[in-house]
Amino acid sequence: MNSTLLFFIIFCTSINICLADSGNLQDACPTDMKAKQTLFINGFPCKNPSSIIAPDFKTSDINHAGDTDNFLHSSVNIVTAADFPGLNTLGLSIARTDLDLDGLLMPHSHPRASELFFLRKGIVLAGFLDTNNNLFQSLIKGGDVFLFPRGLLHFCLNAGYEPAIAFSVLNSQNPGVVSIGGAMFETNSELIDKITRKLISVPASELKHIRNATLAKFSRIHIQ
Repeated sequence: MNSTLLFFIIFCTSINICLADSGNLQDACPTDMKAKQTLFINGFPCKNPSSIIAPDFKTSDINHAGDTDNFLHSSVNIVTAADFPGLNTLGLSIARTDLDLDGLLMPHSHPRASELFFLRKGIVLAGFLDTNNNLFQSLIKGGDVFLFPRGLLHFCLNAGYEPAIAFSVLNSQNPGVVSIGGAMFETNSELIDKITRKLISVPASELKHIRNATLAKFSRIHIQ
């Protein structure tokens, strides 16, 4: 009986270990990009504790808007431990999303992370599909947070009359991205519009007037 209980505890512990990034064994472990990594490890080498400095824990990589001059009028900048040394071993990464007018992020997933999507400015239609093809979507405004569960396809669409800005926190230092590329549709705008309507389950007539409906819903809300 004792051996069975012991096996069960070890089994559950092993599952928990497999479901998350490895835990750190010290206060911090900023990435040492100058270190010669001759042995493959699951992560990045750490700086010598005596050489850790305050700037290791600061980044300005998401201060500025991304380039939205593209077919989808959108930009995403994911900052991982490779770019922000202080994130190493902490199981975190951050991202900035910029959506110009009509901006769209095609459905994509992060195989190793869930994502907390904080909308700083604008009005966005955000959603995801679960493994039973159930759609969960919502119109969110500046100050709202939407959760994208790990590994599930998710998307967002600018539904307002101004550019939208969002910041995300992901619970992996290397979340990965599996994307449904928009490049294959670039020569056919009608096709991508049809696919977009299908993915977000919005009829063509509603998509055409979504801004008017959105503004009516949030007419008394001033968005900073």
